[in-house]
Amino acid sequence: MIYERVKQSFDKQGLMKTLNAQLGEVEKGRVKITCEFSEALTQQHGFFHAGVATSIVDSACGYAALTMMPENTEVLSVEFKINFMKPAKTDKLIAIGKVLQAGRTLTVCEGYVYDSNEEKLIAKMTATMIAIQQ
Repeated sequence: MIYERVKQSFDKQGLMKTLNAQLGEVEKGRVKITCEFSEALTQQHGFFHAGVATSIVDSACGYAALTMMPENTEVLSVEFKINFMKPAKTDKLIAIGKVLQAGRTLTVCEGYVYDSNEEKLIAKMTATMIAIQQ
């Protein structure tokens, strides 16, 4: 049931379709999103563009937050900060969003972007999400 709720919202995101991002694991307080490499998603050095990594980890954090919110709510990003550890030179990005603290209105999350083997940490995000009434 929790997966269906997140999947229904995820499927409405035009950007995730544009990036060909895929919704992976969904559990209470944790969501994984992946994105396969494409030349169309690169920056000038041929790595994944930072905007791609930022977009999928923002969504992973948002959906992790949504799993903790009441049924009659949706989620929006309030703010986030992202640090890049190394270039995203991989054939797939794996973004994992985790809830640190869920409140009635605001939820604080952490997000991680890994390479295709989930061995190298490419980026780390801290984000605040807000519950909005549908």
